[in-house]
Amino acid sequence: MDSTSVGGGLQEPEAPEVMFELLWSGLELDIMGQLHIQDEELASTRPGRRLSLLLQHHVPSDLEGAEQRLQQFQDLQKGPPLSPWDFEHLLLTGLSCVYRVHVASEAEERGRWAQVFTLLAQETLWDLCKGFCPQGQPPSLGP
Repeated sequence: MDSTSVGGGLQEPEAPEVMFELLWSGLELDIMGQLHIQDEELASTRPGRRLSLLLQHHVPSDLEGAEQRLQQFQDLQKGPPLSPWDFEHLLLTGLSCVYRVHVASEAEERGRWAQVFTLLAQETLWDLCKGFCPQGQPPSLGP
């Protein structure tokens, strides 16, 4: 994955306020491990259909996939900031992890999902900080 590879013909990411409205309406995790927009009316709009496509085809639905995606983002740390598409995928993968933490039945699995989420959040901060943080000092989520 390079910093422009994930868009895959989906046009530009939605405006933040549109994405916020879609996500604020709520997502649900089905028995197949796919996330869906709860509000059917919003899900039927063009932005809703686009988000559904992203959630179904570009956001990992299992722990191994999330760990692989995390590694791909970590490999891009030293490069330029992520493309808007890759940044959107980073955020959606992190959001997916939060949902999966809550449905995981085993403590070990919950812990692994939580760890991946924490590292994705760190990657988000790292990307936002590119060009602004002191050289070689990544941002920290810790106290």
